[in-house]
This record gives sequence, C-alpha cells and structure tokens, in this order.
Amino acid sequence: MSDQFVKPGNQERGWNDPPQFSYGLQKDSCGQKRNVLNKRLHSPQLTGSGSGFPPTPLDGLPLPRDRKPPPMDGVTPPSICPSIPSDVTMMAESEPCIEDVQAPLYWALQACRHTVKKQICDDVERRLMLFENMWKSGKLSPLVKQRMHRLSQELKSKNWDTADEIHRGLMVDHISEVSQWMVGVKHLIAEARNLNPELLQTGDLGQN
Repeated sequence: MSDQFVKPGNQERGWNDPPQFSYGLQKDSCGQKRNVLNKRLHSPQLTGSGSGFPPTPLDGLPLPRDRKPPPMDGVTPPSICPSIPSDVTMMAESEPCIEDVQAPLYWALQACRHTVKKQICDDVERRLMLFENMWKSGKLSPLVKQRMHRLSQELKSKNWDTADEIHRGLMVDHISEVSQWMVGVKHLIAEARNLNPELLQTGDLGQN
C-alpha cells in the first residue's frame, strides 16, 4: 500500500498531491531571519567620548576663576517696586499756596462780571469758595492741589486750551474730590475765553 503514495523526492507525483516542503529549508530560513532580528545594534561611538551621548559644550571646560558667588552678608536686595516719579515727590514735598491758586481764578471771575450774567458769576464764586474750604480742611489730595495750581497758572497766561485740558483730566481722575466745585472752574474758563482782550490786561492778573 505504501507503493501507492508518492514518496518525498519522487519526481513522478500525482496531479492532486500537495506540494512538498522541506522542513530543513524552513528551519534554515527562519533561523537566518531570527539571527537578523536578534542581532544587537550598537550605537555609533563618538570619538573622544566613552559613552554613547554627545559631549556638551561645557564638558571639560574649567570654571572661570574670576566668578565669585554673590555676597550673602545680609545686604537687602534692590526693590522691584517702581520708584516714585519725581513730580509726585515734588507734590508731596512742596504744596502750593491756596492764595497763589485762587488769585488768577478770582481775577478771571472779576473780568467776567463785566459781560457775564450776575447769576452765573455768583455761582462760580460760590464754587470757588467751596474749593478753598475743601483745600484748607485737608479734603483734597496733593495731586489735585498741584494740578489746580497749574490750571490757575495757565489761566493767568491765557492758555485756555491747556487750562481746559487740565480741568478735564481732573474730572476723569479725581471726580470724587472735584465734582462739587469743578463745574464752576469749567464755566470760568469758558467765559474768560470769550472775553474782550481789553478786559484781560496783563497788569490786572491776580488782582480781585
């Protein structure tokens, strides 16, 4: 019965016989692949270094001799807070005099009485008195006092636009301090701007 089967290596195989495989060839083939896959790959060695990592630029460099650690003798480090501006320091140290501030304002008010309605002038005067009372009672900050001094000086020099700009800045930045009397200063600037130049003679500045 064994003669009916085609033995391995027999060239006379039937048409329906399964293909013959050589276990030895498969073993050799698999063995070669395993050897390739199991082969350990070594990282390239860099010249001048015993490890696989590239040397850093600081490797082997000596520390500078003139570099010393910061002193730790209890000296306070510099403050990171911004320094106070010089103009704010000046405001805190030298407060303007209320008389120097009021004199140009009352001069402009006196000039306005020639052409402006009495009711308007009286209201402006009442608000200037309120401004003076708040100044003397300590209800105004040094910055407001300094700005009002600048405003009165610009009014004295007939620089209407600059005086009005200072007025608007005070209304924006210090509304809680100036809201009760600044409207009188606003009317005073507007009315003095429209006065006849003959009523604003330089020799009359600062005189009530």
